[in-house]
Amino acid sequence: MNTIELKKNFHNLIDSIDNENILISFYEMIKSKTDTKAGQLWGRLTKNEQSELLKAFEESDNPDNLVDFDTIKKKHEKWL
Repeated sequence: MNTIELKKNFHNLIDSIDNENILISFYEMIKSKTDTKAGQLWGRLTKNEQSELLKAFEESDNPDNLVDFDTIKKKHEKWL
């Protein structure tokens, strides 16, 4: 699906919603996503959260630390 199709489908979806609360939620979510500048999320993390995220990123380079998709799917199949 290309950008034009996505926009058209998104407009159609919005036009089909009559619930004002849902529309407000969509609006606020999209607005917050478009207002967010690069690096803003990182700046909102505490030093400890930043450290943990960097540690997790480094650990993901080691294949022994990774869990394959089928294992995760089996573990959480009741929610899928």
